[in-house]
Amino acid sequence: MSTEQQMQALQRLLDKDEIRDSMCRYARGVDRGDWDQVRAAYHPDAHDGHGDYKGPIDGLIEWLDQRFAGVDNSMHFLGNCLIEFAGPDLALVETSFVSRRLRPLSEEERKTLGPKDQMCREGWGRYVDRFERRNGNWAIAYRICLRDWANLDERPDMNDLTSFTSTRAILSDEVRAFMNGGPASRRDRGDPSYQRPLRADFDRVEACKQLKG
Repeated sequence: MSTEQQMQALQRLLDKDEIRDSMCRYARGVDRGDWDQVRAAYHPDAHDGHGDYKGPIDGLIEWLDQRFAGVDNSMHFLGNCLIEFAGPDLALVETSFVSRRLRPLSEEERKTLGPKDQMCREGWGRYVDRFERRNGNWAIAYRICLRDWANLDERPDMNDLTSFTSTRAILSDEVRAFMNGGPASRRDRGDPSYQRPLRADFDRVEACKQLKG
Protein backbone atom coordinates (compact mmCIF):
# COMPACT_ATOMS: atom_id res chain seq x y z
CA MET A 1 0.00 0.00 0.00
CA SER A 2 1.39 3.38 -1.02
CA THR A 3 1.78 6.29 1.37
CA GLU A 4 -1.13 8.05 -0.36
CA GLN A 5 -3.37 4.97 0.04
CA GLN A 6 -2.41 4.73 3.69
CA MET A 7 -3.35 8.38 4.24
CA GLN A 8 -6.69 7.84 2.48
CA ALA A 9 -7.41 4.77 4.62
CA LEU A 10 -6.51 6.70 7.78
CA GLN A 11 -8.79 9.56 6.74
CA ARG A 12 -11.69 7.14 6.27
CA LEU A 13 -11.16 5.79 9.79
CA LEU A 14 -11.22 9.36 11.14
CA ASP A 15 -14.37 10.09 9.11
CA LYS A 16 -16.11 7.01 10.49
CA ASP A 17 -15.19 7.97 14.04
CA GLU A 18 -16.62 11.47 13.58
CA ILE A 19 -19.86 10.05 12.13
CA ARG A 20 -20.25 7.64 15.06
CA ASP A 21 -19.65 10.54 17.48
CA SER A 22 -22.45 12.46 15.78
CA MET A 23 -24.79 9.49 16.29
CA CYS A 24 -23.86 9.36 19.97
CA ARG A 25 -24.45 13.10 20.37
CA TYR A 26 -27.96 12.61 19.04
CA ALA A 27 -28.68 9.70 21.42
CA ARG A 28 -27.32 11.51 24.48
CA GLY A 29 -29.12 14.70 23.54
CA VAL A 30 -32.52 12.99 23.34
CA ASP A 31 -31.99 11.02 26.56
CA ARG A 32 -30.86 14.09 28.51
CA GLY A 33 -33.30 16.53 26.93
CA ASP A 34 -30.32 18.51 25.63
CA TRP A 35 -31.74 19.85 22.38
CA ASP A 36 -28.60 21.83 21.53
CA GLN A 37 -26.76 18.50 21.46
CA VAL A 38 -29.42 17.00 19.21
CA ARG A 39 -29.18 19.99 16.89
CA ALA A 40 -25.38 19.56 16.71
CA ALA A 41 -25.86 16.14 15.08
CA TYR A 42 -27.60 17.72 12.05
CA HIS A 43 -26.79 20.28 9.41
CA PRO A 44 -29.00 23.39 9.81
CA ASP A 45 -31.04 22.58 6.67
CA ALA A 46 -31.43 18.86 7.46
CA HIS A 47 -34.74 17.00 7.33
CA ASP A 48 -35.91 14.07 9.46
CA GLY A 49 -38.66 11.51 8.88
CA HIS A 50 -39.60 10.28 12.36
CA GLY A 51 -42.94 8.61 13.11
CA ASP A 52 -45.69 11.14 12.46
CA TYR A 53 -43.17 13.97 12.04
CA LYS A 54 -41.51 14.85 8.75
CA GLY A 55 -39.66 18.11 8.31
CA PRO A 56 -36.78 20.39 9.33
CA ILE A 57 -34.77 20.25 12.53
CA ASP A 58 -36.45 23.09 14.42
CA GLY A 59 -39.76 21.25 14.08
CA LEU A 60 -38.14 17.93 15.00
CA ILE A 61 -36.79 19.35 18.25
CA GLU A 62 -40.18 20.86 19.10
CA TRP A 63 -41.81 17.48 18.35
CA LEU A 64 -39.26 15.60 20.48
CA ASP A 65 -39.66 18.08 23.35
CA GLN A 66 -43.41 17.46 23.40
CA ARG A 67 -43.00 13.71 22.93
CA PHE A 68 -40.59 13.42 25.87
CA ALA A 69 -42.46 15.80 28.18
CA GLY A 70 -42.86 14.13 31.58
CA VAL A 71 -40.53 11.24 30.72
CA ASP A 72 -38.95 9.83 33.89
CA ASN A 73 -36.33 7.72 32.14
CA SER A 74 -35.03 7.56 28.57
CA MET A 75 -32.35 5.37 27.00
CA HIS A 76 -31.08 4.96 23.46
CA PHE A 77 -28.64 2.12 22.80
CA LEU A 78 -26.85 2.22 19.44
CA GLY A 79 -25.80 -1.05 17.83
CA ASN A 80 -24.57 -2.01 14.36
CA CYS A 81 -23.41 1.02 12.39
CA LEU A 82 -22.72 0.44 8.68
CA ILE A 83 -21.02 3.41 7.01
CA GLU A 84 -20.80 3.39 3.20
CA PHE A 85 -18.99 6.27 1.51
CA ALA A 86 -20.42 7.55 -1.76
CA GLY A 87 -17.78 10.22 -2.32
CA PRO A 88 -15.24 12.22 -0.33
CA ASP A 89 -17.95 14.20 1.49
CA LEU A 90 -20.99 11.87 1.40
CA ALA A 91 -21.79 8.77 3.45
CA LEU A 92 -24.88 6.56 3.74
CA VAL A 93 -25.17 5.30 7.30
CA GLU A 94 -27.48 2.63 8.75
CA THR A 95 -27.48 2.37 12.57
CA SER A 96 -29.51 -0.09 14.63
CA PHE A 97 -30.95 1.19 17.91
CA VAL A 98 -32.95 0.18 20.96
CA SER A 99 -34.93 2.95 22.67
CA ARG A 100 -36.83 2.89 25.95
CA ARG A 101 -38.70 5.58 27.85
CA LEU A 102 -40.95 5.59 30.90
CA ARG A 103 -43.53 8.27 31.61
CA PRO A 104 -46.88 8.77 33.36
CA LEU A 105 -50.05 8.48 31.28
CA SER A 106 -52.07 11.60 30.56
CA GLU A 107 -55.73 11.74 31.56
CA GLU A 108 -56.75 11.36 27.93
CA GLU A 109 -54.56 8.27 27.52
CA ARG A 110 -55.95 6.70 30.70
CA LYS A 111 -59.47 7.00 29.32
CA THR A 112 -58.46 5.17 26.14
CA LEU A 113 -55.71 2.81 27.25
CA GLY A 114 -57.12 1.65 30.58
CA PRO A 115 -56.16 1.86 34.25
CA LYS A 116 -52.40 2.21 33.93
CA ASP A 117 -50.27 4.74 35.79
CA GLN A 118 -47.22 4.62 33.54
CA MET A 119 -46.31 3.75 30.01
CA CYS A 120 -43.09 1.97 29.12
CA ARG A 121 -42.31 2.44 25.45
CA GLU A 122 -39.61 0.19 24.07
CA GLY A 123 -38.69 -0.28 20.45
CA TRP A 124 -35.99 -1.53 18.12
CA GLY A 125 -35.29 0.09 14.81
CA ARG A 126 -32.78 1.71 12.48
CA TYR A 127 -31.68 5.19 11.58
CA VAL A 128 -31.03 5.43 7.84
CA ASP A 129 -29.01 8.61 7.33
CA ARG A 130 -27.45 10.68 4.62
CA PHE A 131 -24.33 12.22 6.20
CA GLU A 132 -22.55 15.08 4.46
CA ARG A 133 -19.26 16.75 5.30
CA ARG A 134 -19.55 20.53 5.03
CA ASN A 135 -16.79 22.91 6.04
CA GLY A 136 -14.96 19.93 7.53
CA ASN A 137 -17.91 18.81 9.67
CA TRP A 138 -19.79 15.52 9.24
CA ALA A 139 -23.49 15.77 10.17
CA ILE A 140 -26.89 14.40 9.17
CA ALA A 141 -28.48 15.95 6.07
CA TYR A 142 -31.47 13.58 5.92
CA ARG A 143 -32.77 10.83 8.17
CA ILE A 144 -35.39 8.09 7.96
CA CYS A 145 -36.29 6.41 11.26
CA LEU A 146 -37.50 2.83 10.70
CA ARG A 147 -39.29 0.73 13.32
CA ASP A 148 -38.57 -3.01 13.24
CA TRP A 149 -39.98 -4.17 16.58
CA ALA A 150 -41.85 -2.77 19.56
CA ASN A 151 -42.75 -4.07 23.02
CA LEU A 152 -46.51 -3.54 23.08
CA ASP A 153 -49.64 -5.33 24.24
CA GLU A 154 -50.13 -6.73 20.74
CA ARG A 155 -47.92 -7.93 17.93
CA PRO A 156 -47.00 -5.09 15.54
CA ASP A 157 -48.39 -5.37 12.01
CA MET A 158 -45.67 -4.62 9.46
CA ASN A 159 -48.37 -3.34 7.08
CA ASP A 160 -49.68 -0.90 9.70
CA LEU A 161 -46.85 1.32 10.86
CA THR A 162 -49.05 2.84 13.57
CA SER A 163 -48.99 -0.53 15.35
CA PHE A 164 -45.45 0.35 16.51
CA THR A 165 -46.71 3.15 18.75
CA SER A 166 -48.13 2.58 22.21
CA THR A 167 -50.72 5.31 21.70
CA ARG A 168 -52.19 3.94 18.47
CA ALA A 169 -55.65 3.87 20.07
CA ILE A 170 -55.79 7.66 20.26
CA LEU A 171 -54.38 8.44 16.80
CA SER A 172 -56.69 10.17 14.35
CA ASP A 173 -57.47 8.60 10.97
CA GLU A 174 -55.42 11.37 9.33
CA VAL A 175 -52.33 10.59 11.43
CA ARG A 176 -52.71 6.86 10.78
CA ALA A 177 -52.92 7.43 7.03
CA PHE A 178 -49.89 9.74 7.07
CA MET A 179 -47.74 7.31 9.05
CA ASN A 180 -48.74 4.35 6.88
CA GLY A 181 -47.87 6.33 3.75
CA GLY A 182 -44.22 6.63 4.76
CA PRO A 183 -41.19 4.35 4.24
CA ALA A 184 -41.40 0.99 6.00
CA SER A 185 -38.97 -1.73 7.01
CA ARG A 186 -38.64 -4.47 4.37
CA ARG A 187 -37.02 -7.91 4.31
CA ASP A 188 -35.61 -7.34 0.82
CA ARG A 189 -33.73 -4.75 -1.20
CA GLY A 190 -36.83 -2.58 -1.20
CA ASP A 191 -35.84 -1.49 2.32
CA PRO A 192 -35.08 2.27 2.53
CA SER A 193 -31.46 1.49 3.52
CA TYR A 194 -30.88 0.51 -0.14
CA GLN A 195 -32.29 3.77 -1.53
CA ARG A 196 -29.75 5.55 -3.72
CA PRO A 197 -29.48 8.46 -3.56
CA LEU A 198 -31.02 9.00 -0.13
CA ARG A 199 -32.89 12.31 -0.29
CA ALA A 200 -35.65 14.06 1.61
CA ASP A 201 -39.20 13.53 0.32
CA PHE A 202 -40.50 17.10 0.28
CA ASP A 203 -44.02 15.97 -0.67
CA ARG A 204 -44.23 14.28 2.72
CA VAL A 205 -42.79 17.36 4.40
CA GLU A 206 -45.67 19.39 2.97
CA ALA A 207 -48.16 16.67 3.90
CA CYS A 208 -46.86 16.78 7.49
CA LYS A 209 -47.34 20.57 7.59
CA GLN A 210 -50.95 20.12 6.48
CA LEU A 211 -51.45 17.39 9.08
CA LYS A 212 -50.18 19.58 11.91
CA GLY A 213 -52.36 22.39 10.62
